[in-house]
Amino acid sequence: MLIDSHAHIDSPRFAEDREAMLRRAWDAGVGAVLAIGIGEGPAEMHHALEICREFNARPESGAGLPRLYASAGVYPHTTTEADDVALSKLDNLLAQPEVIACGEIGLDYYHEGAPHDVQRRGLIAQLEIAAARKRPILIHCRGTREGTDAWNDLFAVLDEHWRQSGLRGVMHCFGGGWEQARRSLDLGFLISFAGNVTYPKAQPLRHVAARLPLDSLLVETDAPWLAPKPNRGQRNEPGWVAQTAEVLAGLKGVAAEELGAETTRNFERLFRVGLVV
Repeated sequence: MLIDSHAHIDSPRFAEDREAMLRRAWDAGVGAVLAIGIGEGPAEMHHALEICREFNARPESGAGLPRLYASAGVYPHTTTEADDVALSKLDNLLAQPEVIACGEIGLDYYHEGAPHDVQRRGLIAQLEIAAARKRPILIHCRGTREGTDAWNDLFAVLDEHWRQSGLRGVMHCFGGGWEQARRSLDLGFLISFAGNVTYPKAQPLRHVAARLPLDSLLVETDAPWLAPKPNRGQRNEPGWVAQTAEVLAGLKGVAAEELGAETTRNFERLFRVGLVV
């Protein structure tokens, strides 16, 4: 069994075939999906939870449809909207049993978006809420601009505002080097790889993945983006996580079934969920 640990299944790109997409995921061996609740901004961060409740209530959940979990968070570029109302909404969502993580949150200096200081303040505010609710975090980190490295700023924030919580998290769609991976492991984080690890120019990323222990790995799609190499350029979907898992299994020198079992156990340990499928 596989778990897609990060998919934006609330995306409008799935509006016409969401159920069929989830059935295809089940047929591909995906037993669970973590639906990411960031929407197009804080006003939509509840949509992932609504989708989880809709599909988990169906009798075929876990036997024809993957089990769905949700997260909630304010994405770096929309931290300009992380006012008291949005943060209160986040706190209420993290209190819901289906919402097992806060995210994706973090820093993005690659694209033009919220000012860096606004992103950092928004991240710190969300870390405080996640710690109070005892929820792991899903981190997005990307980019260097004007000589400022998002990774350095991220680890400074996490060391000051998260490490003491004793809680853990996930480096989602990891794109750093070995030093960033090492520091993530030091924080107790799992490292998740998406379809971009399959791309021809991603050999440095594959070198990092090969060095990581199996008990530190997760696999994801980041659907509807980053379709793995055989489907690159198409809308990604959770069922295609199997293709990324095959590449990771090859890098680790294990069977795809073992990679699936290990990443499933890692997911269950971090989020304290048990899957019966």
